Amino acid sequence: MSATGEVTDRTGRGRRIILWRHGQTAWNVERRFQGTTDVELTATGIAQARRAARQLASLRPDAIIASDLRRASDTADELAALTGLDVVRDEALRETYAGVWQGLTHEEIIARFGDDYAAWKRGEPVRRGGGELETEVADRAAPVVLRHTEKLPEDGTLVVVSHGGTIRTTIGRLLGLESHHWESLGGLTNCCWSVLGEGARGWRLLEHNAGTLPEPVLGDDD
Repeated sequence: MSATGEVTDRTGRGRRIILWRHGQTAWNVERRFQGTTDVELTATGIAQARRAARQLASLRPDAIIASDLRRASDTADELAALTGLDVVRDEALRETYAGVWQGLTHEEIIARFGDDYAAWKRGEPVRRGGGELETEVADRAAPVVLRHTEKLPEDGTLVVVSHGGTIRTTIGRLLGLESHHWESLGGLTNCCWSVLGEGARGWRLLEHNAGTLPEPVLGDDD
């Protein structure tokens, strides 16, 4: 992204992975933990996806993969409509399964499961709501991203449309960070994205939470 805020192409700099979070849902607004619950985009979320898709299309992506949950899948469809690319949907890119936390608001989780919430924020391995560990999410999501990246042409670009928590863990895994450091990656605002690029020593974080408007981060990983 240029100093003026415009998305710019980076031809000749190796393969890139753009990890794009889905648009707004009603549960985001209510600060309700979604996890694997299949919640639809709001009208605002659809507008966010269409606006972001116009920017991302200018990067001429070579492939699009997405979580099969509607909020991510429908976001991906907006980019597909502009690029003519097919969307490959994979349940391995779903958000973290969080058991009994799913459907609860942020305040309800803290009130009922405050110790687990605090331990998770400290970077300890916690099965939120009896669900998945963050490392287990990375175990299922990161290999899918890498498998599709390997199919790219030289200097190709893969767009991964997923969820805040899954994107955070995938970035952490691809950068080789220890899991207790993944929290140092700030959350993604709805319909914003992060960019990884190939370097001599592996993947590098080139941009994080790009496309941000002056809005708060509303999501399961905040």
